[in-house]
Amino acid sequence: MDLSDATWRKASRSGENGGDCVELAGVPGAVAVRDSKDPDGPVLLLTRTALRAAVMAATTAR
Repeated sequence: MDLSDATWRKASRSGENGGDCVELAGVPGAVAVRDSKDPDGPVLLLTRTALRAAVMAATTAR
């Protein structure tokens, strides 16, 4: 999938200190997720349902 025109946004909880950050971009039928420190690196494509489940699992695992 060509993501060259994707509009990436940093997670709202990400700071400007260079810490662990992710960026998201809405694409047809999915959400693209990447490491903000490696914008040319790998991208994970998830359905919105799968992303929601992953976020919920991460927040309840604390």
